Amino acid sequence: MAKLPSLSDLILAYFKSHPNQDLSHNDWVDEVSEQYKQLKGNIPRDPWRSARKLHQDGYLIKVKKGIYRYDPVAVDKREIEDFSAEQKLVILEKGGYRCAQCGKGRAEGVELHIDHIKPKDKGGKATIENGQVLCSQHNFLKKNLNATESGKRMFISLYEKAKLENEIKIVAFSRTVLEIFEEFDINGHIEWKP
Repeated sequence: MAKLPSLSDLILAYFKSHPNQDLSHNDWVDEVSEQYKQLKGNIPRDPWRSARKLHQDGYLIKVKKGIYRYDPVAVDKREIEDFSAEQKLVILEKGGYRCAQCGKGRAEGVELHIDHIKPKDKGGKATIENGQVLCSQHNFLKKNLNATESGKRMFISLYEKAKLENEIKIVAFSRTVLEIFEEFDINGHIEWKP
């Protein structure tokens, strides 16, 4: 007896039948859920989670929140690259052996990492241009956020801390930067409340 396809198999099949198209959840969830129900007899619990996992595994490209694309060429090249020892040395020297976020480095006893500016699972390559130095703390915080997401979160944190410490200039500076994020509708999914 043949094994029934999983929810991930059904989602991937749908995207493969619509290559290089930016598809929102509304485009595929109903059809895939109905196929799943016909095969398994019940409605899938969380098709969105399966789509996120397919993205994390390199089968779908996340265009923006809730929108994915299947690119057959990208899937064929989904080998995730790591920096070579030589590249790491060049990136460390270029970054002055200091974290690009906080400026701390070896002199302060901080552990440094070489980070992909554009994350590997979002198509970022292991090139010197795509590398940056981050301390272990900021590398952990960044996770798979893009540079503007990471920046917005950093300014929200700076704004909140400056308010607590009554640092008027830093509050004003952070507010101005965050208002520009809002004005240009950059990373609207990251909420900031003045």
